[in-house]
Amino acid sequence: MALPDVLTRPAMPPDRVIGYGDDPEQIIDVRSATSEPDAPVVILLHGGFWRAKYDRVHTRPMADDLAGRGYVVCTPEYRRLGQPGGGYPGTFDDVAAAVDAIMSDLPAAGGVVLLGHSAGGHLALWTALRHRLPVTSPWHASLKIQGVVPLAGISDLGWGIDAGIGGGACSDLLDGRLALLPETDPVRLLPYDRGRLVLVHGTADVQVPIEISRRFAEREKSATLVELEGLDHFELIDPLSPGWPSVVEAIRSIVGPGGRVE
Repeated sequence: MALPDVLTRPAMPPDRVIGYGDDPEQIIDVRSATSEPDAPVVILLHGGFWRAKYDRVHTRPMADDLAGRGYVVCTPEYRRLGQPGGGYPGTFDDVAAAVDAIMSDLPAAGGVVLLGHSAGGHLALWTALRHRLPVTSPWHASLKIQGVVPLAGISDLGWGIDAGIGGGACSDLLDGRLALLPETDPVRLLPYDRGRLVLVHGTADVQVPIEISRRFAEREKSATLVELEGLDHFELIDPLSPGWPSVVEAIRSIVGPGGRVE
């Protein structure tokens, strides 16, 4: 599967866009094909190694597919590396603020699952573990979610720094300051206790090797690791790929099937 197809395939625009701050990047796409008040909500955090080159638009095909299955899909944008305020702490500020805005005014009441791909998987895990941060942290919060699904998630920033994945993106996120790992690295905020945790990873992933998920699952015994044989990094976000049903099943295992589509 060619990379450009994954990242540039046309998709419908969102049903509405809401803001959570004054910066142009501080917006959230909302998609829903259902009027059911008890539909589950998927908060989808996009990847791209936290870099400005990649935005939420490349996740529109997967968001459309999930909305068509009856989920309400909220896709936040956030400031990224290469943009004013991107990286530490701005990226974390934005993701925390966006998720808090969604949680404070949920578009449906069927339960919430955090879904994130690659760097978005890191942010989804980090978001779910914010209650592990010191109470003095501006990011400290205890979210009422049903679970998390990281797709090829960068679940261990320290390992990512050592491995040099993403051309050094993990180090760039923290501006090379390893002292920030205790407040930004999901593996250092364990144990996990926010519902089900289902890691999905392709065995042929060269961007984010599956070793990172295997190491995380070994550390966090409550996690379920779904290994997709022969699949690469981008097939996990492609509704046309053979791995997509496993992604949908992971979501269903946490919040059930989507609401009825009108």
